[in-house]
Parts: sequence; C-alpha cells; structure tokens
Amino acid sequence: MPVHVFAICAYKESPYLEECVRSLEGQNIKSNIIICTSTPCKYISEISDRYQIPLYIRSGESGLCEDWNFAVETAVEKMGAELVTVAHQDDVYGPDYVKALVNAYKFFPDMSVFCSACDNINAAGELIEGKAERIKRILRLPLRFRRVADSTFIKRLVLRFGNSIVCPSCTYNTSVAGVRIFREGYSFVTDWDALSRLSGLPGRFVCVERPLIRYRIHSGAATKANILNHNREKEEAEMFSRFWPGPVVKLIMLFYRRSYKAYD
Repeated sequence: MPVHVFAICAYKESPYLEECVRSLEGQNIKSNIIICTSTPCKYISEISDRYQIPLYIRSGESGLCEDWNFAVETAVEKMGAELVTVAHQDDVYGPDYVKALVNAYKFFPDMSVFCSACDNINAAGELIEGKAERIKRILRLPLRFRRVADSTFIKRLVLRFGNSIVCPSCTYNTSVAGVRIFREGYSFVTDWDALSRLSGLPGRFVCVERPLIRYRIHSGAATKANILNHNREKEEAEMFSRFWPGPVVKLIMLFYRRSYKAYD
C-alpha cells in the first residue's frame, strides 16, 4: 500500500477544525496527517501542537486552487505520499474511511480518484435531510460498475448532470492524477473542473456508496458565499456548457438553482 496522507486545508479560526482532526486521528487504520494553511494564526498552531501534527504555511494570497495544490504538493514532497486526501476542515471523516480506501486500492491500483457517499450535518453536527445527496447517488450509479469505471465515457457520465462526486470525500492518486490537480480560474467548481480533466486521462474512478464522511452545511461555508454573489450559478453554467448545448444548459440550471435553498 502506498503512503496515504490526509492534508487538512485550514482557514483562520474555524470552530470545526478540531473535530475534523479528531475524526482523522480516530481512523481504524492509522494514516498520516498534515495541516496546510495560507492564513496562519495562533488557533491553528495550537491545534497543530496539541495533536502533534506537522503544520505547513503557504505564503501569498489565500486562494482555493493554490491552497489545495499546496496541500497535495506538500503531502507528496514532505511525506512521500502517493495517495492524498484534501481534507476539509468543516467536515468529519468516518472511522472506516482509510480502510475503505485501502481495500479499493488493493483491487484497483490504477485508481485515479477514490470517493464515497456522505451524510449531511448542520453547524451543530446534527444529521439533516440530504435531498441533493440522494440525487447524487443516482447520478453516481455508473461508478458501481467498477470494472468499466476506467472508461472516459463512464467517468464523464457521472459529471454531465452536475458534479455527483462529494469533493471532501476524494482521495487522489498522484502517480496517476499528477500533483498540480487543480487549475486556477474557478472558486466554486474547482473540484468539478479537476474531475472533468481527470476523466479524460487514464485511471479509474472508484466510489464506495457508503457515507464515509459527514459533510457540514452551515452559513459560514464557502458554498454559501458563492451562492450570495451568484458565482456558483455562473461557474456551474460554464461547466455544464462543456457537456451540453446552450438550451439544455439553461434547462438544467432551472433545476439546479432550487438546490441553493439548502443554504438559506
């Protein structure tokens, strides 16, 4: 099994960071953990010291694409990682996450992306109804046929009607996907854009349809900000235009705007 690293992207004084760290420390199969940040502060340093987790600081202006790439690059350069999970500080990882990842890699070493289903939780950590996740499960159905999940057609099929892959559940195989996984130009669909590119490259998308993470929906999330400034709508429309003609994109966006209400 190659080296796996959870690279936590930490921003400012998130009240959820320590819970995320504890969930990674509590894995049934232990893995490596690092914290990466472009917004260094006493709070992040204290958590790093408390749990004896290496802390790496990126200089320069904070930005999603560069911060995520920094996390991947640091995991590879400092820890010798081949498998990297860009862990989101707001979310909680189930104790069997690494175990499921190890089993997936054992059967499919050509795996470029590993992902899973999720449960949705609110700011208090309580389970909430996840209509969007139920739809995503349907859209991910083609990935259940794992033997053909290395097909460009299958990989793109799960992206054509939206990004059905839960971003914080993703582990990237850098020997297949490379290190500079994320491209500049987007602040919301960064992961969808990366998956779209990876779908055209060699490698298999492996999805475990069990909720191995708990995805937190709260007013302070970046998703909420992207809805308020209409950036989410703009970027999602651009992504759909890669797969569909203009009239179809407009129709799809009518349905997608309804999902934004989850953050009201």
